[in-house]
Amino acid sequence: MMIKTGFPRSLVLVGAAAVLTACGSLGAATEPHTGSRHGAPMPPASLASRLDDPPSPSQPPSGREPERRPPASSGPGHEEYEGEARDGAFPDGSPRSGDPSASASAPAGGPCGACAGLPRTAPMGTPDGYRRWGLDRPLERPPAPPAVKPALGRSGPREWGLPSIVRQVPTDKRVVFVTIDDGIEKDPRFVEQARELGLPFTAFLTDNVIGDHYDYFDRLRRLGNPMENHTLTHPSLAGMAYDDQVREICGQRDNLWDHFGQAPRLFRPPFGDYDEATLHAAGFCGARTVVLWRAEMETGGLAYRSGDHLLPGDIILAHFRGPDQLEGQSMTEWITALVRAIQAQGFTIGQLEDYV
Repeated sequence: MMIKTGFPRSLVLVGAAAVLTACGSLGAATEPHTGSRHGAPMPPASLASRLDDPPSPSQPPSGREPERRPPASSGPGHEEYEGEARDGAFPDGSPRSGDPSASASAPAGGPCGACAGLPRTAPMGTPDGYRRWGLDRPLERPPAPPAVKPALGRSGPREWGLPSIVRQVPTDKRVVFVTIDDGIEKDPRFVEQARELGLPFTAFLTDNVIGDHYDYFDRLRRLGNPMENHTLTHPSLAGMAYDDQVREICGQRDNLWDHFGQAPRLFRPPFGDYDEATLHAAGFCGARTVVLWRAEMETGGLAYRSGDHLLPGDIILAHFRGPDQLEGQSMTEWITALVRAIQAQGFTIGQLEDYV
């Protein structure tokens, strides 16, 4: 090949070698995250060493490497559940997660539009649904969410890669947020209750009490209620080895991705127990916010961490529980009591993900 320029042949050859070298570096393997469905390794050393470093032009402001999400997978689903029709749909009309028409049947701009990353809206209830569930009045629609999400607390000024921590959302609106944990009880009537009341809530799911019943929670998700991360086996994380915490958090993240096709962005440590290693592990596994609570629904009513009433922006903890755990109450009776207590104090319920 003849070179028809005025540049010396030696300079051209040197430039060509440099280009080939650069192309080879583009194909070089990056440090992979190889977390399996029920486990995850320690983060790459290059990431672990940077967790507390301020961001640089080559590093995202979050302090994390660019996200490497696990591949989409249908995952093993529960094939038949009490109250589930055999024709691919549930009695409330919501499609099964394996139904190929599921996305097409979702109402445009509705809850499943939010699942796809569009602006969220609180679920819509039925006009007289509140009467069926023993309430005096319907659940009021929440105020419009803020155009810009409020700033949340962080664990320290130099913890650039770590998630925020919140137990009360900064707002002056008469709105609180319901979160429901674990997944022990799987009452089909609660799906009807949530749909008819238009009840917004965020679920934090634990794998070992759900088993193969993820389809039940997918029905709730399709109403517009997000499913977030609550670890694989519900251990007290504070004091656990860092790599064990990563396996617990990343493992459940992978489960939620497998079953719902969405990566969770919120994380709740079991019992509210966490340490610095928990924050690093949660951040590594993709959590943007660690969600705690200021009030808890118990069998006798609401209990508060301080004071004796709800405050604007309070996050309320409840659980998927049934008569065995609720002194004979059903979950729907318990949720009715919770909504009644919230209404009695002049509050309505908002969608937590609109604020965090």
